[in-house]
Amino acid sequence: MTTLVWFRDDLRLADNPALRAAIERDEPVVGLYVLDEVSPGVRPLGGTARWWLHHSLDSLGERLRERGSRLMLRRGRAADVVPQAVVDAGATAVSWNRRYGGPEREIDRALKERFAADGVEARSFAGSLLFEPWNVRTGAGTPFSVYTPFWRACLHLPAPRQPLPEPRRIPGPRRAPASESLGDWGLLPTRPDWAGGLRERWEPGEPAARRRLHEFLADDVDHYDRARDEPAAGATSLLSPRLRWGELSPYTVWHTALADGADAGRFLSELGWREFAWHVLFHHPDLATANLRREFDAFPWPRPRPSLLRAWQRGRTGFPLVDAGMRELWTTGYMHNRVRMAAASLLVKNLLIDWRRGEQWFWDTLVDADAANNPFNWQWVAGSGADAAPYFRIFNPLLQAKKFDPQGLYVSQWAPDSERIEPIVDLAASRKAALDAYDVVKRSR
Repeated sequence: MTTLVWFRDDLRLADNPALRAAIERDEPVVGLYVLDEVSPGVRPLGGTARWWLHHSLDSLGERLRERGSRLMLRRGRAADVVPQAVVDAGATAVSWNRRYGGPEREIDRALKERFAADGVEARSFAGSLLFEPWNVRTGAGTPFSVYTPFWRACLHLPAPRQPLPEPRRIPGPRRAPASESLGDWGLLPTRPDWAGGLRERWEPGEPAARRRLHEFLADDVDHYDRARDEPAAGATSLLSPRLRWGELSPYTVWHTALADGADAGRFLSELGWREFAWHVLFHHPDLATANLRREFDAFPWPRPRPSLLRAWQRGRTGFPLVDAGMRELWTTGYMHNRVRMAAASLLVKNLLIDWRRGEQWFWDTLVDADAANNPFNWQWVAGSGADAAPYFRIFNPLLQAKKFDPQGLYVSQWAPDSERIEPIVDLAASRKAALDAYDVVKRSR
């Protein structure tokens, strides 16, 4: 008898409720990861995400082996692959931590029904969010669409549970079931190998994630509120990819920050923003493809201009702060949040390019792009999303640079030549064009 633990976006041993439940059955435990990019509605991973996944799975597999268990790798449609893995492992039970995207929830629901019919115990657990989306409701019993009352309601719910300790030993089967080779999945870029900057910047895996959390709390959290908007200050936590891949749980981050004794309130509210993004996605599964505020369907996007999109993607817009951010993104898979807002605003509100084009580029290039936060934040900047910035709030990239990078340290690091590039758009004229287009949206209400 064996219990199968299906890992998804929770690539860790510590504070993993599905893993803990499997161990408590006092049976051999086998881990499973399914690379599913073919199920209906499931979004294929971007190139940078695939790089991170490879290394995080490699780390997880090694840690499971050290404790006596194994990680089984399979590719294909989860509805077919997981039941076959149960058979191959001789499992009588399956556990997993919940997912909140629409297609993923449908896959999990159908599998639970199938396993129940087959006499296999299937259990799911809360491991990825502090508050389950269905538990946070307005006074009228509806989902929230504004962040501040949402987070206030969360903080009035029972406090997030304490994180579970990392298991010292995980009993494994006498004979491990067959596994595919991680190297055969082709997750790493080869021709060309463009991941040099990623390797230099990041070390995926749970041990590195835990180190980074403690480094941030020791060195940066005390001045996070003051310096978090300055891209050259190095005050951000850099925990977003760790949370995206579940190398750290939000419970671990929450309670470790509180126990640290520092003034972590502003930092913890960023966890609240992440919770809000997933809350919105849970109730609006098409967040990456459809305007949340449907009146924006009337927005008169001009004919596509590929040269402008390419200039933005390559960091050659002539606006130094944006160019620095786009080059940092291409090199490292990351961009400072303040710069993300300026870059997104330029694309949508000055270049008048549909926010979905920018969202897709970030999906392909960010190490921390997930199904909720990436489209949620793009819609926030575009004005079409939940609690969105008003459409007429247009970030001036020159003023943003003056305010948040006054000495040009960030720009000089990532785009020292940008001052010599002629701007691809006139800020004043393009701002007026954007506001004229928004008038069409207002008249369509």
